[in-house]
Amino acid sequence: MWYEESIIYQIYPFGFCGAPSENDGMTVSRIRKVLDWIPHLEKLGITAVYFCPIWQSDRHGYDTRDFRTLDCRLGTNEDLKDVCKALHDHGIRVILDGVFNHVGRGFWAFQDLLHQREASPYRDWFHQVNFWGDNEYQDGLSYEGWEGHQELVKLNLYHPDVVRYLLDCVGYWIDEFDIDGLRLDVAYSLPHPFMQELRRFTDAKKQDVFLVGEMIHGNYQQLMNGELLHSVTNYQAHKGFWSSFNSENLFEINYTLNQQFNEQFPHAHPLNFLDNHDVNRIASVLNHPEHLPLVYALLFAAPGIPCIYYGSEWGVLGTRTRESDAALRPCFDHPEENELTALLAKLSDLHRSHPAFIYGNYQKVFLTNKQIVFARQTGEETILCAINLDREDFYASFSYHAPHAVDLLTDNTMDVTNGCLLPAYSVQYLKCNS
Repeated sequence: MWYEESIIYQIYPFGFCGAPSENDGMTVSRIRKVLDWIPHLEKLGITAVYFCPIWQSDRHGYDTRDFRTLDCRLGTNEDLKDVCKALHDHGIRVILDGVFNHVGRGFWAFQDLLHQREASPYRDWFHQVNFWGDNEYQDGLSYEGWEGHQELVKLNLYHPDVVRYLLDCVGYWIDEFDIDGLRLDVAYSLPHPFMQELRRFTDAKKQDVFLVGEMIHGNYQQLMNGELLHSVTNYQAHKGFWSSFNSENLFEINYTLNQQFNEQFPHAHPLNFLDNHDVNRIASVLNHPEHLPLVYALLFAAPGIPCIYYGSEWGVLGTRTRESDAALRPCFDHPEENELTALLAKLSDLHRSHPAFIYGNYQKVFLTNKQIVFARQTGEETILCAINLDREDFYASFSYHAPHAVDLLTDNTMDVTNGCLLPAYSVQYLKCNS
């Protein structure tokens, strides 16, 4: 499937486009800004763009009002069609956020419930509606909000009319915008029967629609399988990426990758990331700036699908506060290019060009707290990824039956029969030849 070989770029549209944080009702074609960034995406080697919520909403996009209308702060449906077509014309797939667990209070069916109360035909579309209760908005009724947030009204995904409505909306997105995938918000909270129905629907509608679920915790295998989703967000590896660098303990990320790809799901393709719209920027998290290129090299060499969050490709900073995620979701006038973006372009090209990075197994070859060498191997190709976190050079001594190796990053040839020299703060992708 196409998604297995993809390099994904994540955009939070309201921040990216500089839209107001509250829905002001004004229609402005801000989403067309994406068109100006397509050359930048091509330079980075991006093959798919994942857009966080874009549909008409109360505030941040996860509080949907209407699943069939682009939020007016971003423009019109015609604007979105133009963006999707332009991306497709440049060989870039489109993944949208499917926020199906809950809606905003402005959602049309919930508004009908507030006005008609017991007489509303949508009274059973929402969880635990109680007409003898009340809520923080003093509506004279109570309902379940997602994780206690009353502004996010939980949908009843066991109700056949709700499921039919949401599937109709997904069909509309495929028909009108030719989308290629969905990222399911809080997939860990979604009923499995709903996801099964969604998988059957999308498989029948457009067989290569990619379904990836937000999985912050829990058993990934429960969702990432042949009946539910193709992939999940790999928060376990995300933690291991930055934590193993900051603690200078590469045993942590090796343990995670070995457990996942040799024991739990050796042939799966989870979505790997260093940061996103909900977590601090990787450049703000790392203790040593010298480690930033190295952790990206690890991201692209590890099993899974690499995903880059907009702006982080040139090392932008950003830290969330207790009150706001705004610092994680900024607006940039234009993309920037520096040594890091050049490296990521190189890593993207190598990742897509060498099947071992995509389909190869994971095998530890050498490991200390500050140095790691691991192999990605298929029947036809072996690549060693060698990383040194230390400020000093280090010789990694190991026995590997491949006397000749070429560093794909520098084109240097070396003998790795008995190991290799790891310069300070370095990464090497060593393609081995017998």
